[in-house]
Amino acid sequence: MSKPNIDPASLAVLGAGAWGTALGILLARHGHSVRLWGHLPEEIERLRQARENPTYLPGIPFPEALTPTADLKAALSDADEILIVVPSHAFESVLTRIAAIVPRPERLAWATKGLAPGEPPRLLSEAARACFPDTSLAVISGPTFATEVARGLPTAVTVASPDADHAAWLAGLLHGDSFRAYTGHDLIGVQIGGAAKNVMAIAAGISDGLGFGANARAALITRGLAEITRLGLALGGRAETFMGLAGLGDLVLTCTDDQSRNRRLGLALARGEAMESAREQIGQAVEGIAAARDIRRLATIENVEMPITETVHQVLFEGLDPAAAVRALLARDPRSEG
Repeated sequence: MSKPNIDPASLAVLGAGAWGTALGILLARHGHSVRLWGHLPEEIERLRQARENPTYLPGIPFPEALTPTADLKAALSDADEILIVVPSHAFESVLTRIAAIVPRPERLAWATKGLAPGEPPRLLSEAARACFPDTSLAVISGPTFATEVARGLPTAVTVASPDADHAAWLAGLLHGDSFRAYTGHDLIGVQIGGAAKNVMAIAAGISDGLGFGANARAALITRGLAEITRLGLALGGRAETFMGLAGLGDLVLTCTDDQSRNRRLGLALARGEAMESAREQIGQAVEGIAAARDIRRLATIENVEMPITETVHQVLFEGLDPAAAVRALLARDPRSEG
């Protein structure tokens, strides 16, 4: 993969967890000046001293062009692109903090996968547009594990924006020898794919943890994709998005590999562990928990049938036994596959 001819840029990556750090490392390796912001000064000082992220990506050194900082104003100063990579529950609060410093940024993107909580839940693009009505917005999504990106293993993502120039520019920043970025304009579909796949990964983890086998996992992935597509189309997404990297690609990855935090949660629940205990062991945000609540709510509003999402919600919030949940899904009455 050849790298496009993109001039070096100044970038603010907001969120120093595993994914934010991995993207910061990637962009800095590509010759861009990256300020990696985190909200905990003591943690950022550890990153600054170690020149790596010892908690989430130990042993992967920071390029010289990556500067950790807990000073949001310094991170945003003269940034050509603001890239938000925080858990979905913190997304709106970060937007508010940005707006207090930079009221009208030219460009803003995010690699967060989830929805903005509330009644009703909103797409992150809706929250961003409400805060920055004149800013060009973009989202990065696809089948990605942070460790593999940080190690330089081959990866491909989708960069979606209604502004084709913004999508192309951001894709150019990311694109390199081991990282391919495709562009699109379906902001809605890419976001729904990234949020809803986490719910399906919990279901797949439960099924595998109970020993239900590869056939059941394949059925859950396939029917999960049908659910995600139905909701995405109802909200205005495009069908082809859900057959691409941000749809099927991300769904398969997160449902089948134990690097997925959501899949690991499902495995733990199948072992009989309590949800809070499982979350503590995983040690990072498990986006599928909130997504199960928020996606279910959107499906209700849009009158979209999502039985896997409904069942995962019952396991997480209503005390349904995981084994009974998967058996109920597999025992549903025959119907057309459409």
